[in-house]
Amino acid sequence: MLLFVRQSFIESQTAAFEFLQDRPEGFVLRVVQGLQWAGIPIIYLWKLTVVAFVLWVGCFTFGYRVTYSQCWSVALGAEFVFLLPDLLKVVWFLFVVPDPRYAEIGSFYPLSMLTFFDYFEIDRKWAYPLRALNLFEVAYWFALVHGLRFYTRQPRKVAWQITGWFYITLFLLWLGFYVIVYK
Repeated sequence: MLLFVRQSFIESQTAAFEFLQDRPEGFVLRVVQGLQWAGIPIIYLWKLTVVAFVLWVGCFTFGYRVTYSQCWSVALGAEFVFLLPDLLKVVWFLFVVPDPRYAEIGSFYPLSMLTFFDYFEIDRKWAYPLRALNLFEVAYWFALVHGLRFYTRQPRKVAWQITGWFYITLFLLWLGFYVIVYK
């Protein structure tokens, strides 16, 4: 729903979309939007599956009997944290900056490390990692810990160890890998 609101009321109202509306290039932008809709379930299923697997391996390694489906439900529940930045983005561009450029919409991610840098001046390989390092990601870690704590019935410290050694470490390695291989 937030993607629909963002595309309908913000992205489609930018000068670029209005200019290209009756041109062939506008058709390409509409196709890209349609592909976003088709890709959403696939991307989320993949992300939830990978995060659940990482958590499940962590629980198994630490010797706790947690099923894969329980880890999947932890990942699914924690994912709701990421609705907040999308909601903030919609509110920001509807009320604070009502006529943004298309590039501004793509570069805006609230409460991220990217806000400390000029998106248009930094090397592109740093854009994704700086956007991924944000307060919502930290809240996601807390949500994962809370979910693991619920299913393992262990102290918070154990859930933090599992999340830290398995999810957070792999997340930071992924960001490092991204920076290294980005061209």
